Amino acid sequence: MPHAPVAAGDFHPCALIPIYNHKDTIAATVQALRAHGLPVVIVNDGSDDATRDVLDALDSPEVQVIHLPRNGGKGRALSCGMIAARDAGFSHALQIDADGQHDVGDVPRFLAEGCAHPKALICGQPIYDESVPRARLYGRYVTHVCVWMETLSFTLRDSMCGYRLYPLDATCAEIDRAPLPARMDFDTEVAVRLMWCGVPVRNVPTRVIYPENGLSHFHMLHDNLRISAMHTRLLFGMVLRVPMLLWRKRRRSAAWAT
Repeated sequence: MPHAPVAAGDFHPCALIPIYNHKDTIAATVQALRAHGLPVVIVNDGSDDATRDVLDALDSPEVQVIHLPRNGGKGRALSCGMIAARDAGFSHALQIDADGQHDVGDVPRFLAEGCAHPKALICGQPIYDESVPRARLYGRYVTHVCVWMETLSFTLRDSMCGYRLYPLDATCAEIDRAPLPARMDFDTEVAVRLMWCGVPVRNVPTRVIYPENGLSHFHMLHDNLRISAMHTRLLFGMVLRVPMLLWRKRRRSAAWAT
């Protein structure tokens, strides 16, 4: 698959879209990404036949479609897509949802930040409108506090936003070291673990909407239980890393003071 015109030096990004039955919105999302010159990798997470037909029509030299045989979860699809993107020679993957929730107009801002800071994880910092479900919005603040505790840092402003640019070498190395969660807890855990590895974080404010009649695969009970278990696991992991995290924090403070 040829690289995007946005590539510069060793910066060769692609877009990465996990999809499960979003047949009505995926074509417009892909078209908007291609307008920014990005090759696209789509991971079909066991979607129905109607969605598969739409994806087969999109498959082209600039749009690679990977079909997984059964639904395994967003996290598993993303892990598969990142490894495929790395193996195809891309340096970075811009994760974006298939349902039109994310503002594709901000793609150049993510790419510019990634090109300027190629070792960093570039995370979307959502700006919500009135369409956001209040229960989802308030629940995010619980995760924000947990992540600040797990990383001993306020650097990561929103660990649940699925609009972000990953440095693939560091991310795939972490996937190879220990598999990441298969479902909705993926976004938060991968960000925390990359920060533990010393990957810097940059935040990009971006508009996020919840489309009317949009198809969400977030299960309030099961996914919240998974997220709670994840935070318990990460908090225990943080305790083991406190000396390293404090040393790293002190070193950064000393560098800023000079």
